[in-house]
Amino acid sequence: MAATTRSEAPLATQATLPDWLKIRPPSGERYQRLRSLVEGLRLTTVCEEARCPNLSECWSGGTATFMLLGETCTRGCSFCSVKTARRGEPVDVEEPQKVLEAVEQMGLRYIVLTSVDRDDLADQGAGHFARTVAHLKAHAPGLLIETLIPDFRGDEAALATIAASGADVLAHNVETVRRLTPSVRDPRATYDQSLHVLRRLKALRPDALTKSSLMVGHGESEAELHESFRDLRAAGVELLTLGQYLRPSEKHRPVAEYVAPDRFTALGRAAEAHGFLHVASGPFVRSSYKAGELFAESHLRARAAASRPFTSTLPLAPGAPA
Repeated sequence: MAATTRSEAPLATQATLPDWLKIRPPSGERYQRLRSLVEGLRLTTVCEEARCPNLSECWSGGTATFMLLGETCTRGCSFCSVKTARRGEPVDVEEPQKVLEAVEQMGLRYIVLTSVDRDDLADQGAGHFARTVAHLKAHAPGLLIETLIPDFRGDEAALATIAASGADVLAHNVETVRRLTPSVRDPRATYDQSLHVLRRLKALRPDALTKSSLMVGHGESEAELHESFRDLRAAGVELLTLGQYLRPSEKHRPVAEYVAPDRFTALGRAAEAHGFLHVASGPFVRSSYKAGELFAESHLRARAAASRPFTSTLPLAPGAPA
């Protein structure tokens, strides 16, 4: 299972999509400048990798999502367009510094760090996540960081490493309802394992916000979505995003339904009734959608004003300036 939903590049053409899913591609001088910067640093952003419809809005508003640990995933989910293999690329030990440079030059205030699954690494990539967070916190202390992590096969040491990193928001996507999980996600990713990950993250870092995401349009029922809302709240999840699944290619799982905007509104209200602090729900909402980030940012900054911020005890990235 990839750590984030990367199904935003639709197989359908603009002409065949419902009116509410037709978008204008990102453009403009600022977008081109920032894109050149990211390419020059040889970084991967989920914003571009997934052709996210919110790219221009987020980049202009000071948020972005970076994908760590390469572009090759060791899982193979039926909804995800990221390439898969038994082994990923060598870990780039300079990546934490590259992300810092992008943060500074893009003027970012809130970032999401996510990654492909790296079952081939001894710690599944948790240490690289944590070193990146620690490096950013040390050199960009005003930056708020969300870690959108894989399930790490539920490994306690990996989850503890992430929790100790000092990230402000701890996120993991359950992706879909219980019944559809075996057909939507890689067999190594289970619904209950994802709930366990979220539950443990909250237990390890009660001061951090926890977040998850569901795609709709796979054929789930209303009752199944409500079950997932209950399960996520029981696991301590506070922030939730709901968005439309779009098929990346003919090789991927077909779309069962294009959910209309008014139903997304109703689903968002239904989810809020279960007690989430904030729900972002809409056709273009993605797991790192700007609305959820802005809520987390204002919430965290208000809380930070009244208490001492969390300090990581983890080492900086190898070779990073002190």
